[in-house]
Formats: sequence, structure tokens, C-alpha cells
Amino acid sequence: MVPAFCPRRLRACCLRINEGGKTKTVGPFSEGQLMPHAQDTLSIRTRGQGLHEVTQEIAAWVARQDIGTGLLTVFCRHTSASLTIQENADPDVRHDLETFFTRLVEENPALYRHTIEGPDDMPAHIRGALTDVSLTIPVTRGRLALGTWQGIFLFEHRRRPHHRNLVLHFIGE
Repeated sequence: MVPAFCPRRLRACCLRINEGGKTKTVGPFSEGQLMPHAQDTLSIRTRGQGLHEVTQEIAAWVARQDIGTGLLTVFCRHTSASLTIQENADPDVRHDLETFFTRLVEENPALYRHTIEGPDDMPAHIRGALTDVSLTIPVTRGRLALGTWQGIFLFEHRRRPHHRNLVLHFIGE
């Protein structure tokens, strides 16, 4: 199947696949070739504001997939939380980052117009805008290709605990 947005003169194209009522887009590939991919949602319960390491949960999900080498995309479906890759060996790094962001973006309702969801909401949106909601991580031989001291963190910017959803999409071979 060659979609309308894929010029016929190109040998590589994207395919839209409907599986179980859900539409997936895969590609680009050579005609007749499909690259394996997997997608799931990881639900994380935060303890409130701060960096919450999610490396083990994500690595375990990747290991269960039948894909050895590829790219993993992790996407945070929230505007008051974000993602980052940071050092996971020394807890002082987390403390210093959390302290820096608290100083950088004050929780002072007098500074913001958007205050209906509480004094920590608008600062959480600003902190989220300064960080990432999506990460791309190489996978080699079924393992995340992170550096020795690197971990994946969900950065909760609200004070109260929340349920956060991370979409994991792994494509490779």
C-alpha cells in the first residue's frame, strides 16, 4: 500500500497499519519491507515534585521486545512534568537540579495570570517548557545505550503526587 503522501517515484515510503482498531504509522522502508516496532504506555505514580528515576522500568520493557537494535522514543503526555537524562549515581545531582529549578522559577502567584489550578501550576508549566517532553535513546543488543552514570528521569514539577503516562515507542531490527 502506497499512501497519498508518498510520491510513487520514491521506493521508500511510510505505511499506515490498522491493528485492532488502532492505526499505526511505520516507515520509511523499501517496498514490501516492514521494520518491527512496539509501543506501550508506562504509568508512573510520582511522590510529588522532584526527579523520579524510571530507567529500570523502561529498560525492562525494552528487554521484553523482540527488537535488538533501534531507537526508543519516550514521550511524556503532560505539560507540568518532563523528561531528562541525568547522572543517577550521586543523589546530590538530583538535589542540586531540583533546587536550581525551584530558584529559577518562583512559585509566587503574584507573578502569573494562570493561577486557577494552584500556585505551583504555572511554575510547573514553565519548568516543563525549559526541559524536554520527549527523549530518543539508542538501543544496542536489546539494551539502552546510556552512559555509565546516565539514568532516565521523570521530572515532576507539581508539589502533589500525580499519575503520569509515558508513551514508549521502539523501532528497530
